[in-house]
Amino acid sequence: MLFNDAGTAMTDTPPTPAKTEGRREGSLDAPFRHPIAWREPDFYDAGKIEAELERVFDICHGCRRCFNLCDSFPKLFDMIDESPTGELDGVDKGRYGEVVEACTLCDMCFMTKCPYVPPHEWNVDFPHLMLRQRAAERKAKGGDFVREQLGETDRNGKLAKPVAGLANWATDLHNKPIRGLMEAVAGIDKDALLPKYHSRTGSDRIRQPLAPDAAGPAFGQRKAAIYTTCFVDYNEPETAVAARGVLAKLGVETRLAYPECCGMPQLEAGDLAEVARRADKVAAELIPLIDAGYDIITLTASCGLMMKFEWPLILPEHEGVKRLAAATRDISEYVVEIAKAHGLPPGLTAPEGGVTVHHACHARAQNMGAKSAEMLRLIPGIKLDLVERCSGHGGTFGVMKETRPMAVKVGKPAARQVAQKGNDTLCSDCPLACKHLGQMVAADPEAKTPAQSHPIHVLARAYGLV
Repeated sequence: MLFNDAGTAMTDTPPTPAKTEGRREGSLDAPFRHPIAWREPDFYDAGKIEAELERVFDICHGCRRCFNLCDSFPKLFDMIDESPTGELDGVDKGRYGEVVEACTLCDMCFMTKCPYVPPHEWNVDFPHLMLRQRAAERKAKGGDFVREQLGETDRNGKLAKPVAGLANWATDLHNKPIRGLMEAVAGIDKDALLPKYHSRTGSDRIRQPLAPDAAGPAFGQRKAAIYTTCFVDYNEPETAVAARGVLAKLGVETRLAYPECCGMPQLEAGDLAEVARRADKVAAELIPLIDAGYDIITLTASCGLMMKFEWPLILPEHEGVKRLAAATRDISEYVVEIAKAHGLPPGLTAPEGGVTVHHACHARAQNMGAKSAEMLRLIPGIKLDLVERCSGHGGTFGVMKETRPMAVKVGKPAARQVAQKGNDTLCSDCPLACKHLGQMVAADPEAKTPAQSHPIHVLARAYGLV
């Protein structure tokens, strides 16, 4: 097995770069990612990781195209500029962890900025290097207890379900005594908007099949298994209802398919073995549906990214994971695909007051285009504006007191754009990003606070389904 400097296994032969004389500045070749070699001992070698961090950080210092992405890059560049030498060799290596901590694994540096990603000879994959460092630190020291408990989304949702009202009361921003206690004891920022729970989950609400509309353009031609995702299932179940309603309106036969959370919180924590376990389990349960002709539909961008891209890099030899990745569609992507292939039923009415679509980083990282905006532009007469800046939330990153200030700092430009649009509705492929941006806009006394929604819910309203 080939093993590159980034600690990733090159199990497949990478594309051969075009021959040139000497080294090239950047690359015009199609980028690709190496499988993540998390089962190899060298992946966790502290000395090799430090050497690779130094190599990549020095490349970033000489380029600086990512200065306006997450806070990792401003932190790195400030460290260098303020060092005695003005170069990376003047930075205390003990501070490298500050750069790693600031990364939200949004993938935007790899996808939109870096000219040195594979197949360039410098072989830079900044997000996966940050992931490697987190995995090694977790292996050596253990994980952060509070963050890992927050990441147990299925367990937390099941525990909160029978006491949803009490849980929501306790975590409400207006409950200052309890929120203050949570910040003091658990480090959960008292000003962070926390998700609400429901006594009836998304799975509860769509478990019974909804007959597809026989007049729908895709009737008899499409079947979709809805992977509700943990956040939609426990925190925004109305999104699952809206997705099922729209698909039924299009004539698509639907059914529920949610075995377990995709493991994005565990990926962010560096627990790659747990992510692999979940990928194997979910694939095993969904492959029979694919064999039966079902497409797999995800309702949040992060889960689509995991199933399409991250899982195949973590388990590159797993045929079931590969088949699942090929069969998976984001809900907006799927509706656009149906509209192009079969058309849309009539009856759409443009929402009043306009819609701002936030194109979330994990949707952008899927390299499929702004499908939510493309989907909503199918509504005749809609006023729609698109915002393509990072919200800064990043899961627990936007919740913990230690990192929430960075989440707010990174998200301010996007929130400012949302406020400037002045539309009545804000929607995003990432529900956490949507709530985070909505909270920042609401903090501006001169801005109109938009209602927050999911793009598929906006389309469902346009059809009068919700």
